[in-house]
Amino acid sequence: MKRRNFVSGSAALAAVTVASPAIVTSLFATRAHAAASIKAISWDVTPPTDSRENFIAWGRGRGEDPTFLGQRWDRFQALVKNKDLWGPATIRAFLLTPREEFASVNPAIHKRAYEHNFLDIGYGVTMSGPHIQGRMTNVIDVQRTDKVLEIGTGSGCQSGYIANLTDNSYTIEIIKPLADRTRGLYDKLIDKGYTEFQHVHTKQADGYYGWEEAGPFDKIIVTCGIDHVPPPLLQQLKSGGVMVIPVGPPGAQRVIKIAKTQAADGSITTSREDIYGGKIVPFVPFTKLEGDKIVGSHNR
Repeated sequence: MKRRNFVSGSAALAAVTVASPAIVTSLFATRAHAAASIKAISWDVTPPTDSRENFIAWGRGRGEDPTFLGQRWDRFQALVKNKDLWGPATIRAFLLTPREEFASVNPAIHKRAYEHNFLDIGYGVTMSGPHIQGRMTNVIDVQRTDKVLEIGTGSGCQSGYIANLTDNSYTIEIIKPLADRTRGLYDKLIDKGYTEFQHVHTKQADGYYGWEEAGPFDKIIVTCGIDHVPPPLLQQLKSGGVMVIPVGPPGAQRVIKIAKTQAADGSITTSREDIYGGKIVPFVPFTKLEGDKIVGSHNR
């Protein structure tokens, strides 16, 4: 999730909330299925990738909109061409993630879900474009058994994507009404038939401190900029784990992949790699929570 300040549309969207506890784990097993309109799929099912026509036909059979399916296929082709998406698992995850559902919170952007752009979802927050989401997800190389933590839930699309890679997807959002709204959207999509989103566990909190009781994590993905790596996140990253995080001064971050290793003597080392080869990718600050108010950022 990359945030921008918006004047038009945001205030109205900010008024839309869904009541929910601060920490919610979907109770999928107890939910009714009568309203399901999307066919649930299992981990061994992969959509066709041989042609646009076959992919759209497959998705229509699942119950999805052919217009959005066509847009999803076209963006998939662009992601692969631009080397923002690679590998069968992440390709499958992208093709199964309905970005249009996460964009539906704002009618003005719903039909633009697959644009290479950042889209206003209210609360001064955007839904990140598919290219940056694709690359950041690919570089952490999520395995089926991995436990993954996302900092900055936003629209919910990023963790929805991760939920198609592992059944241990955790996500934290600092803005309470946004966290509540997105939790409500996940539950709505589960009822609709997107059963993969039962794997998403949500929490409203200051992400700087991670989610200690749910850790440690194999992978961590951070979607807001900061001038240092938060020590609690590094501590909650397993040895052998990988984190991707925008690091640098305000408005001039580089997206860094951090690998954590532990030697035989118990000493911990980290290595860093810029996933864009030095390109500046500006993110808004990693904001902090004092009591129930967002006050400033965690930059030093």
